Amino acid sequence: MAKVITGLENLIAEPQQWLNNKRIGLLCNPASVDARMQHAKYLLAQKFPGQLTALFSPQHGLFAEKQDNMIESDDFIDEKLKIPVFSLYGKIRIPTPQMFDHIDVLIIDLLDVGTRVYTFTSTLSYCLEVAARQNKKVIVLDRPNPINGIQIEGNCLSPSVSSFVGRYPIPMRHGLTMGEYAAYINQSFNINCQLKIIPMAGWERQMYFCDTGIPWVLPSPNLPTPAAAMVYPGQVIWEGTNISEGRGTALPFEQFGAPFIHIDKILSFIEGPQIPGGVLRPVAFEPTSNKWAGKVCNGFQIHITDPYQFEPYLTSLHLLQAIIFHHKDQFQWKAPPYEYEWEKLPMDMIIGNNVIRRQIEHLDNIQSIRKSWTKELDEYRLSAEKFYLYK
Repeated sequence: MAKVITGLENLIAEPQQWLNNKRIGLLCNPASVDARMQHAKYLLAQKFPGQLTALFSPQHGLFAEKQDNMIESDDFIDEKLKIPVFSLYGKIRIPTPQMFDHIDVLIIDLLDVGTRVYTFTSTLSYCLEVAARQNKKVIVLDRPNPINGIQIEGNCLSPSVSSFVGRYPIPMRHGLTMGEYAAYINQSFNINCQLKIIPMAGWERQMYFCDTGIPWVLPSPNLPTPAAAMVYPGQVIWEGTNISEGRGTALPFEQFGAPFIHIDKILSFIEGPQIPGGVLRPVAFEPTSNKWAGKVCNGFQIHITDPYQFEPYLTSLHLLQAIIFHHKDQFQWKAPPYEYEWEKLPMDMIIGNNVIRRQIEHLDNIQSIRKSWTKELDEYRLSAEKFYLYK
């Protein structure tokens, strides 16, 4: 197994001289650790004594303790370091100039999961924008894309449904590391922040997280394993429905279901249980919280047998269509609000397009729907490749 060295470890091993005497802010969460599980905030405090002056936390909080969407974190003082922790998923989601008054440089060390709707990239983008206006420098400590950097999937976001779960016209599965993503949006969308990426060593684009030799620390409460991250680009769509995405169980996103689902009918519609790159295993589960709490749900767990053949987004769209076909009287789209949008339909925000939702409802062929986004996906790939740090 390869041993990938993260941007955090590279910065600690070879500190940047221009960081001397600079006040440092750190945007981080529990996954911001090195190979020995030492957290970035302590490593930076030791390497740059007295210079770490503020911490920032993304959605789910500094400790990834907040379970769900629109569950906010408060600002507080870090007990050990005695410095402020500013929540970027609290009363506000955009850092204020007053927050940045505490720092000269913002270091970002977050594990993204390679999916457009994962909000860490939106938080990153807001930080770049505010830093550009405040003339502050941003350093991104790069980490692997857990679902590799070669497979790109899905339609690109339509600007009409842009939101905190998607600000830019990129596909659901974007194929970039956090550092590459930062460089891509910074230049392509004219943010023009003073940006520096500290790259990894040893990472190759075809790697899934299990190939990296890096220990997995969950970046958010409902992505407890690399397997959950691998299905997430598709399974996240259930957040826009009354189907349980497995929150409140031990297998969030890996399993999904609802009390009214008829297993055999769904398998018949999709000609399962074998699916490209995986197997659907029928399950029954009872969530302890969230949708259908305390009720037995019928559904499936997705077991990936070949990750390079498995297409999470297309698979979940096909399953969604099967449920709508067989259970149209019980199936429902989730109503707003969702991620602080009070009018847009959550499913349109998640899919990134309101036409595709209607196509699925009308039972259009899934492969035909896929062909509709081929051109924009090819154009995105060509534009994104210019920012690849790892060839």
